[in-house]
Amino acid sequence: MKLNKTSALALVMGDPESLREQAHAKRCQILSGDEATYIIMRIVSYTNVCVANCSYCAFYRRPNDPEGYVLSDEAIFKKIDDLLAAGGRLVAMEGGFHPKLKIDHYEDLFRAVRERYGNAVEIYGPTIVEVIFIARSSRISLEEALKRLWNAGLRWIPGGGAEILTDTWRQKLSPLKYSVHDYLDGMELAQSLGFGTTATMVIGFGESWEDRIEHLEHIRALQNKTGGFSSFLLWTYQSDHTVLGGSRISNDEYLKAVALSRLYLDNIPIIRASFLTQGAQGPAALKWGASDFDIALEDQVTQKAGTLLESNVEKVLEWVREAGIKPVKREPFILHHLH
Repeated sequence: MKLNKTSALALVMGDPESLREQAHAKRCQILSGDEATYIIMRIVSYTNVCVANCSYCAFYRRPNDPEGYVLSDEAIFKKIDDLLAAGGRLVAMEGGFHPKLKIDHYEDLFRAVRERYGNAVEIYGPTIVEVIFIARSSRISLEEALKRLWNAGLRWIPGGGAEILTDTWRQKLSPLKYSVHDYLDGMELAQSLGFGTTATMVIGFGESWEDRIEHLEHIRALQNKTGGFSSFLLWTYQSDHTVLGGSRISNDEYLKAVALSRLYLDNIPIIRASFLTQGAQGPAALKWGASDFDIALEDQVTQKAGTLLESNVEKVLEWVREAGIKPVKREPFILHHLH
């Protein structure tokens, strides 16, 4: 049965074990319940300078802050070399809204990565909200910006920057980070140009289940239209050192949200568990609807907000095995459609 907003709310407010069983059964239609796929990746924050002023972020620094930085190509290459040495291939390039970095900076960076590594690595990012900012600060259209980044070697736009896709929550959390409409239209444009994309949601700001369901509805509707999302990642707000403050939600609440996502997003093949934010509790999500996870060697954004990242690959895999699940390494995402 296809969930709607009413039935989804009733489901998540009902018996948790029934919710888990339904989500796990759906997950097992996609991948054997005693297996889970994973990748080793690294989030390289090429700059921490940002003018978005998001209240939930402990990572950014304003322009001219002495702690602000822009990584050199050499520093980025060193991080990629370490990723390759650890058996990873996916390098996420995510930073901030840096007003002085125009489109040519990103073209030069991605070309340099491609020239050095060829297809040995997959570049994943910037996020669509970053590309919107790059386009506007460079005084070009979003379509031109995306096409130029494609020609420089970019193939993937991750779902970051979505947080909670309701206009009320975007105004509360990040009023300078574009609207729900901007976000969804930008993702649809990227998909139409051939980019692979993923979807995300961040929970734990104080939003309601109705808000979360509205977010899922937006993602499902766009997926019905384009089929462009290869996966969905759900993670939790990390509250340390942020203006917004607050506390972390329980892992039980996270698991219910994972299960609801698996059932609501009936048109997205992979639901990914966030070991990055959930740590050793992460493998539980693999029995609540998720079938995939990332092992991240670095993520400055969540680490600055208090996440204790476990980058020991074998230790993370042991967590999964102890949960009775066989980890199966996969390649970085495969494009659903060609450019």
